[in-house]
Amino acid sequence: MNDDYSITVGSLTIHASIITTWGIMLAFIGFAWLTTRHLKMLPSPLQTVIEAGFGVIEQSILTVAPEHGRQIMPFIATLWIFLVIANLIGLIPGLHSPTRDLSVTSALALLVFLSVHWFGIRTRGWKKYLHHYLLPTPILLPFHIISELTRTLALAIRLFGNIMSLELAAMLILLVAGFLAPIPILMLHIIEALVQAYIFGMLALIYLAGAIQSQQQSHPQE
Repeated sequence: MNDDYSITVGSLTIHASIITTWGIMLAFIGFAWLTTRHLKMLPSPLQTVIEAGFGVIEQSILTVAPEHGRQIMPFIATLWIFLVIANLIGLIPGLHSPTRDLSVTSALALLVFLSVHWFGIRTRGWKKYLHHYLLPTPILLPFHIISELTRTLALAIRLFGNIMSLELAAMLILLVAGFLAPIPILMLHIIEALVQAYIFGMLALIYLAGAIQSQQQSHPQE
């Protein structure tokens, strides 16, 4: 294991971003398992906070996709929570946000890309789903395809660029000003990390809702 806590096994190298990502996933699963073992009608303070958080997420999703909000909530809620933790974990000394790695943000963007089509096909069937790419005229098919690819690329690069710049800025300020001056910068780091998680999740939600609702608009008689 080297300085960035990567692991090399023969010719296979598991980089720090992957290790951190799996660590976040395991911690997330463990926390979810522990907090759902003893749910009560009269909630504890922790249960109250968790329920309030999920209430906010649910309301945000239902606002964008009222008819299919509960269908896509598990995916969007998990994505939001993961991004918040991943963006903020770089504040822990010795750790780096996995979202500062372009390969991680590309994987997340690809996951959103595949989920959009999966939910669209699941809702309307693959024939009716693919048909909307031919509307209002088949001539626009190449432009629809380019739009799908470019917005996926933009998702990956936007998150990567913002988190990378945040960590670099924090590191440079620490080197120049020491550990006292960066406190306001630390607060800005937290705010920006939360904003970037929200933007990524909201864009994913809009893409999913658009894929589902476009089918209903294309076939109002059904």
